[in-house]
Amino acid sequence: MIRYRSGYKYQISDSYSHNVGISLAEEVDLDFLTLDPTGNLVIKQGYAWDGPSGPALDTSTFMRASLVHDALYQLMRMERLPDSYRDHADDLMRKICIEAGMPTIRAWYTYHAVRWFASGANKPRNVKPVLSAP
Repeated sequence: MIRYRSGYKYQISDSYSHNVGISLAEEVDLDFLTLDPTGNLVIKQGYAWDGPSGPALDTSTFMRASLVHDALYQLMRMERLPDSYRDHADDLMRKICIEAGMPTIRAWYTYHAVRWFASGANKPRNVKPVLSAP
């Protein structure tokens, strides 16, 4: 039997790190994510995420931001990061998009779409279920 989580489109082939500007009392170390007390987020090889959500286009200027954003939301869903960091995660997504070359107006409406439509996506009730296949 194979056990899996559905709903993912992408999987990173190499680990990626990004300082997310979050200070914690202790390190969070999970199978595919590590967040150290200085704010260094390491997304480990093999991590899967769904890319930009909704009607957003999966463009090169959005992929890194969606990866970091999804990892932070996952930490909130798993209750390893307080959900009070949602605003920070959303703003960081906007900044990473701009750093990657996304036009500022697109980063602005993308940020507002996440603020309006992703409410609750960081809550534990939205953890993707594990499914089984024979």
